[in-house]
Amino acid sequence: MTTYRFLIRFSFFLFTLPVIGQTQKSVSLDDIWGRNQGVFSQRTVEAVNWMKTGGFYTTLDGGRIVKFTITTGAPVETLFDAKQTMVSGVGKPISVDGYQLSADERKLLITTQEKPIYRRSSMAEFYVYDLNTKQLVPLSKGGKQQYAIFSPDGKRVAFMRDNNLFVVDLGTKKETKLTTDGKRNAIINGGADWVYEEEFSMARAFEWSPDSKHLAWIRFDESHVPEYDMQLWGGLYPLEYRFKYPKAGEANSLVSVWIADVTSGKKVRAQTGLDTDSYLPRIQWTKNPNLLSVRQLNRLQNKLALLHVNATTGQATTVLTETSSTYVDQEFTDDLTYLSDGKSFIWSSERSGYKHLYLYDLSGKLIRPITSGNFEVATVSGIDEKTGTIFFTSTEVSPLERHLYSINLDGQKKQQLTSQPGTYSANFSPDFAYYLLYHTSAYSPVTISLRETKGTGALRVLESNDGLKTRLANYTIAPKRFIKTNAADGTPLNGWMIRPANFDSTGARKYPVLMFVYGGPGSQTVKNDWDSRDFFWYQTLAQKGYIIVSVDGRGTGARGAAFRNATYAQLGKLETEDQIAAARYLKTLPFVDPSRVGIWGWSFGGYMTALCMTLGADVFKAGISVAPVTNWRFYDTIYTERYLKRPQENASGYDNNSPVTHAAKLRGPYLLIHGTGDDNVHFQNSIAFENALIAAGKQFQSFCYPNRNHGIYGGNTRLHLYQMMTDFVEKNL
Repeated sequence: MTTYRFLIRFSFFLFTLPVIGQTQKSVSLDDIWGRNQGVFSQRTVEAVNWMKTGGFYTTLDGGRIVKFTITTGAPVETLFDAKQTMVSGVGKPISVDGYQLSADERKLLITTQEKPIYRRSSMAEFYVYDLNTKQLVPLSKGGKQQYAIFSPDGKRVAFMRDNNLFVVDLGTKKETKLTTDGKRNAIINGGADWVYEEEFSMARAFEWSPDSKHLAWIRFDESHVPEYDMQLWGGLYPLEYRFKYPKAGEANSLVSVWIADVTSGKKVRAQTGLDTDSYLPRIQWTKNPNLLSVRQLNRLQNKLALLHVNATTGQATTVLTETSSTYVDQEFTDDLTYLSDGKSFIWSSERSGYKHLYLYDLSGKLIRPITSGNFEVATVSGIDEKTGTIFFTSTEVSPLERHLYSINLDGQKKQQLTSQPGTYSANFSPDFAYYLLYHTSAYSPVTISLRETKGTGALRVLESNDGLKTRLANYTIAPKRFIKTNAADGTPLNGWMIRPANFDSTGARKYPVLMFVYGGPGSQTVKNDWDSRDFFWYQTLAQKGYIIVSVDGRGTGARGAAFRNATYAQLGKLETEDQIAAARYLKTLPFVDPSRVGIWGWSFGGYMTALCMTLGADVFKAGISVAPVTNWRFYDTIYTERYLKRPQENASGYDNNSPVTHAAKLRGPYLLIHGTGDDNVHFQNSIAFENALIAAGKQFQSFCYPNRNHGIYGGNTRLHLYQMMTDFVEKNL
């Protein structure tokens, strides 16, 4: 508590310090989304590729791939310049959207003309640039490719096209088609289907073996998955866009893992068992080039198995199993690490009630826990096997923060490497001599410094965002203040509050409150980090005299499995009760106008807003739902069934907490917004809720954005959206 009080005083001083001779300005929507957008954008350092040759890294900037010295940041060599390099035999330049370096760092695989598909997928043209010969050639001439990646030895590139896998030999230029049965909306070889991409955070579904001799991939048979028909507007007749989308309780893709010898073309199927209604969300090679690791989840996601598969025979052995009475929260990041000794691996688990790291031998026998305590390991930043050190971030200081730590593989000598309040992440060089340290807080944009692993202090600062800080000093900015309140059952909850400038806490003036909610399982809106999403919109509202508040209720993240899993099988119930309880608490504050408390949210937050405006109709005066789920029966299998089980097994969990069920309880002004091109939370959700509200005789406002997806953006869209929401708040709250 003391730390946060200090931070609040400091940040208030920082943000409100006047510029000499200059009147501070108010934040406008034009500054955020309109003609002046970019005023509040923070700079960062991204697309950094550490080089294996030592002491260097590369970055992409304006079509130039440049090699820099780590310690000084001085440019050493321009590896590629799009303006100066022509495609061999064609004489035309290319743009650069991204790049990879081969293992020997003598070739570049350049991405250009990238076209997004869904959240993580895209297709593009790929080119290979030889740093020795200076030749730039297309990877393939058969059409755009997906997920192209070098083999570990740099001699081949694998990619997916038209749902089939291909391998190109860079020496002979020979292109080999490894699969032939790929077909849209039927069979996918090596790329994730829609629901895996969205819920398992993956797009590429193939991996090279360490010796570059085998390619393993996941095959999706989605031929029996129901299709969703999304109309695209604009022409004389709307276009139909049909894609496979398994809604809760419906058929999923049948998935299998295959391994091919890239020289002979011989294929073998991994023997992952007879349960065809399960998930295979990750494949990963061990250090043994003939041993593939496969993770398998049952349909209800309460049993996770780690399999080891012989690449020659396909024979699989289960080496480790995790079970839960609710669901196994395996985020499928990179927490599974096979060590170079070829005998052990590091695995994360919530078996203690908190996510921690464990060391196993290759047979699945537990050697020892590495971390422990009533806190969560957030990310594994790197493992230096030469010194036996793991670097990780965790919530040990506070659920609101992420600090960097080191610990030995034997679980000894844990050290906290960061001290200033806020949120940290780190990017280590391959030899672990250096790392980039990223730090933000609720009161300061990101600062990026280069550090030596064995040293103290920063060697140099790559980005300080001093320019943004200077611009912020020209504006009246109201900082976040972290607060505490209680859930409906008395459980302490974390929150933040933004107050208007010249705020009067005595009660002489009563302020309206707009609450912001997300509330989905494992999520957090209350963190001590820089808010680049809606913080500056909240400034425009604070300038108009509104207080903005967000509270993380039960079910949200960073506080252990019991806190998060409390909402299992009854999604929406406790979360709504907690937002109602928080609103009632706010109404007791002397400076809050109890008749003017509203709420808004997007996606899961739109769902929560709809429930608060119906089940909490006597508490909330007005609400805005953007792209809400209104009936979990409409949402996808993986996400929904993880938290609610299937509707066939838990119908009441779906229906009792659906806004559609409670439409007749709506009383206050309500604005419902959705994009008609939302492939994620379908426009169908808003249509269903509108029908229920109409049937109940309830007046409301609604607006649809033609062809916009779940993010509702593009061109003037965001300015239009936020102006509409601002007008609604001013009129109704």
